[in-house]
Amino acid sequence: MNFDWLKRFMPRGLYGRAALILFLPVVVVTIVVTVMFLQRHFEDVTRQMTSGMAQEIALVAERIDAAADIEAARVSAMRVTGPLGLGLDLPSRAPGAEQRSFYDLSGRVVISELHARVPSVRTVDLSQRREVRVTLNSRWGDYQLSFARLRVSASNPHQLLVLMIGTSLLMTAIATIFLRNQLRPIRRLARAAEEYGKGRIIPYRPAGAIEIRSAGTAFLEMRGRIERQNEQRNLMLSGVSHDLRTPLTRLRLGLSMLSPDYPPEKDEVTALEGDVAAMSAMVDAFLDLARDSAQDGPPEERPVLDFVRGIVADAQRGGQKVVLHCGAGAAEEPDLATFRPDSLRRAIENLIGNAVRYGEHAEVEAALGPGWFRISVEDDGPGIPVDKRGEAMKPFTRLDPARNQNRGQGVGLGLSIAADIARAHGGQLRLGDGQRLGGLRAEIVIPR
Repeated sequence: MNFDWLKRFMPRGLYGRAALILFLPVVVVTIVVTVMFLQRHFEDVTRQMTSGMAQEIALVAERIDAAADIEAARVSAMRVTGPLGLGLDLPSRAPGAEQRSFYDLSGRVVISELHARVPSVRTVDLSQRREVRVTLNSRWGDYQLSFARLRVSASNPHQLLVLMIGTSLLMTAIATIFLRNQLRPIRRLARAAEEYGKGRIIPYRPAGAIEIRSAGTAFLEMRGRIERQNEQRNLMLSGVSHDLRTPLTRLRLGLSMLSPDYPPEKDEVTALEGDVAAMSAMVDAFLDLARDSAQDGPPEERPVLDFVRGIVADAQRGGQKVVLHCGAGAAEEPDLATFRPDSLRRAIENLIGNAVRYGEHAEVEAALGPGWFRISVEDDGPGIPVDKRGEAMKPFTRLDPARNQNRGQGVGLGLSIAADIARAHGGQLRLGDGQRLGGLRAEIVIPR
């Protein structure tokens, strides 16, 4: 069955839909329960009260029918109608018609019970709100009995209705305030996302329920990653123009000094080749950064120790002086973790490359915890001062005065790439002092 037509009547906003979901079942259940309770209550109570009243009416009718004449009937009836609180009109001066208001639900029960229990009843007049007039026939003609309406039906539940409506309004107001407070963080998150889509960053702090806080935290992390990528892109563009300008200038100058009449000297050719190699290394580093930003490949579950052991073995075959050290929990089973093998390998290789470039030896440590694993690379180089470590993880930053320049120079992307890969895995890159070798200790800590 197609319910598309129903969508035209549904609220468009989240607040309206949440209010509809919250209030509609409560209102429906309250109405149904109230109607059923009132109906059963009034029917049962009214039937019980009317049956008692019918016995009193039958007693009066019996006395009237047993009298010798109409005067004796009046006297005999008055002896019981007075104590019973009944009004008597014998003979009836104004015979009543059977009347009942359409909203008088209990009146229907009163009329049916009186007709069923007292055969001589002709009409029951309920047109008066506080009085019931019953017309009966006898051997002396029609007569009328009147009594208070309260004797055959319960009074209207004004107090119950007022209490129910008042309580419903109060609870609706409280629920509306609570609902508005719960939806306010969603609106703030939507506004922050909308403004960021327009290129404006506004302050935002996750608040509200756990799910909304999780969504807000995810938005902040996403916004932070995008901002870092934009910053790296700008730095990459400026780095390309800055870092390539020097070798290009030397290359242009060297080419201009070559004579067409004499072949170039070997030193000149070597210098030109060195400039070309430097530019090629810079371009490769820029491509590594761009490839790392793409984060190709889905996460995989792999043994951590075997993964790190393979990286160290490849580095040793490449002539790098690096050894593997297993930390606490690394040998326990199972040592499985979920990560992107290609990007994490690139991060560890960058850390190992930095370690052997600025030191003599490097040591890799793998440690496992209940919900995390840590890969540390330590060298015996001069290290990085504490106040420079935050700057060292920025792209295209080279802290040459603090490091050994005799081992060659990079373009300042190794630590930046490793930090981005760690963040992409939900972890972080931390720089500290080495405890065993005394140099720099770089740790990548990510969840398992």
